[in-house]
Amino acid sequence: MASNTDFLLSIRTSVKLHETLLKKICETCRLTLIEGKVIAFLHNNPGKDTAADIAEFRMLSKGNVSQAVESLIQKGLLQRIPDLHDRRRIHLVLLASSDPITAKIDCMMEEYRQYLFQGFSQKELDCYQKLSERIMENTKNAMKGRNTYE
Repeated sequence: MASNTDFLLSIRTSVKLHETLLKKICETCRLTLIEGKVIAFLHNNPGKDTAADIAEFRMLSKGNVSQAVESLIQKGLLQRIPDLHDRRRIHLVLLASSDPITAKIDCMMEEYRQYLFQGFSQKELDCYQKLSERIMENTKNAMKGRNTYE
């Protein structure tokens, strides 16, 4: 079995690859990396559409997310929509002008998956999926009641 360091390093390396691929899109589209992460998150996570969701799930600072959201609104890529039931809650919606960027993100994610799973059989992919789900469930159970993002 791999050491704890190897396990954590493999996760970090995978995240670094994702960021490297996203940076290329950001450079082409004149976005900061945080702006790219915000767009990618909103595009890939329907129903998770608040700045707090982005900060929590992407483990980004609320200040950085807020700044990126404001910049994306100024660039005409994003819109704020107040929640109909809770006026304190603001939903973030990508505008049609972000479509060329999200199309690039879709292509990037396919490239990312190809890098990660190169040479895997369908059986291995299925096994990986099941193991990943179990690891995530175990992680969520271990984190219950803990303040994880401060």
